[in-house]
Amino acid sequence: MAELRPVYLRLMPRSPTPSGPSARAAHASARGATSRGRRASEDLVLVNSSNRSLGRANKATVHAQGLLHRAFSIFLVDRAGRLLLQRRNRAKYHSGGLWANSCCGHPSPGERTLSAARRRLQEELGATTRLTFGFLTQYHTHFSNGLQENEVVHVYFGPMPESLQPNPDEVMELRLQSLGDLAASARAHPRHYAFWLRHYLTQHRRALAAGVRQVLQKN
Repeated sequence: MAELRPVYLRLMPRSPTPSGPSARAAHASARGATSRGRRASEDLVLVNSSNRSLGRANKATVHAQGLLHRAFSIFLVDRAGRLLLQRRNRAKYHSGGLWANSCCGHPSPGERTLSAARRRLQEELGATTRLTFGFLTQYHTHFSNGLQENEVVHVYFGPMPESLQPNPDEVMELRLQSLGDLAASARAHPRHYAFWLRHYLTQHRRALAAGVRQVLQKN
């Protein structure tokens, strides 16, 4: 069966930016540098393979040394059962320009993972919605820039809200695609997709399908 075309969404600006090409470029550069600097200085929650907290460490250190830490991923689902995907900003510390799930991130020490997921959804997509836990997974990968991701991931599902205001420092593009078509595209073009999304598709396909069904039943 031929692969269906994904539906690309128009990105709406989050807030007015200064007029003029030079002013806009300077504004974007300053905002991006501030945002990246703040995230690099964050502390993450270190865990063991059972997801028990062991302490904390700086985000840059965690990704340089490949320390196991707690994370989350979110899949938003529209009324037709399609998944919202984001293409990561090219300036991200790894996997820039690749397609990933709707949103992902890390809880801060002392922060509930679900609360962190809701926070990050607002930061990346300007979105608020009901989130439901789907499954827990773990993966470890090395990137070409020397960084690593070694995560125990809480995966959440939720209905896609009508209003999205993606942060351009985080997101280049948005698109909607069915789970089946996404899986086929990731098999055919793996280098277009973030490692963790491919991990979910190959190792947790049934759990992803169950999460989509659950959202549609409640929506």
